[in-house]
Amino acid sequence: MRAILVDAPNAPLVPTVVPDPEPPPHGAVVEVRATGVCRSDWHAWVGHDPTVRWPHVPGHEFAGIVRAVGRDVTGFAGGERVTAPFCCGCGRCDACREGAQNLCDVEYQPGFDGWGSFAEYVVVPWADVNLARLPESLGFDEAASLGCRFMTAFHGLVHRATVRAGETVVVFGCGGVGLASVAIAAAAGARVVAVDVAVEKLDLARSFGASIGIDARGGDPVAAVRDALGGGADVSVDALGSRATAAQAVGTLRRRGRHVQLGLLLGADADPAFPLQTVVRRELTVVGGHGMPAWRYPELFRFVAAGRIPLDRLIGARRPLAEAGEALDAMGSFAPVGVTLLHP
Repeated sequence: MRAILVDAPNAPLVPTVVPDPEPPPHGAVVEVRATGVCRSDWHAWVGHDPTVRWPHVPGHEFAGIVRAVGRDVTGFAGGERVTAPFCCGCGRCDACREGAQNLCDVEYQPGFDGWGSFAEYVVVPWADVNLARLPESLGFDEAASLGCRFMTAFHGLVHRATVRAGETVVVFGCGGVGLASVAIAAAAGARVVAVDVAVEKLDLARSFGASIGIDARGGDPVAAVRDALGGGADVSVDALGSRATAAQAVGTLRRRGRHVQLGLLLGADADPAFPLQTVVRRELTVVGGHGMPAWRYPELFRFVAAGRIPLDRLIGARRPLAEAGEALDAMGSFAPVGVTLLHP
């Protein structure tokens, strides 16, 4: 198969022909029809993820068709249109038995723990637990755009922060996960404030339902958000993942507000100082969001359909697999607007 192979951190991403994968007894091989390019892939490429072993094939946001299954798989036979979460659970540990396969004790992440979806085929382990069938109304591109970003935002806002209609939500960072957070919060009936340093991303956030856009280059974004909302937000989201945006997001909250940390804190931001004094004084709740188990995908699909969320507008560029290097390099500067998709 054709794949994008990387020999070492920061090494060129080279289109290469490698052997086709075989499914493990409990797994499946999926023919990739579309795969997203995520900042998490960039973190892995530059060496921020210690689980990556070289040479490596990145990619973890994908949709496609089941082409082969292992002997122990009972729920899939081949030919099914599917996607899968980036955090795959074993189905047997305590977390998995409780329904939290995204917190599995032996979690496997395609594109990190093993070769990913910047390729013609990708392996999904424990297929009966981790594959999610796509509704016929959902195309491969739209399904791949749900990837880790949209489904992580959905789990974080709907399941962890329990955003309700009439509440106020502020989202810091309007990349893929930030735009998804804006769209989800707005579809849930919340009033949304978007914060970013790029005017074009704020414009896109408004088109997804943000009622207020704040350019963080224009002064103190915390004060701007609190002034705009008359005292603070009910829910804050750090969709970027930095010590600055995490602290700023918490600072915008009203008393007993809820903060959702969705952006990964890696590299220089891996061990940030955090405003716990503010957490104590305002009796705030702080939660994380780490993917979403596959069994929750039907709820996500229904939410997208009912909320008429325009997934096609979440997609920025569509590029051939051979341009993966250029697409991933752009992630280092947060340049892409919307979700970039690769087509093997």
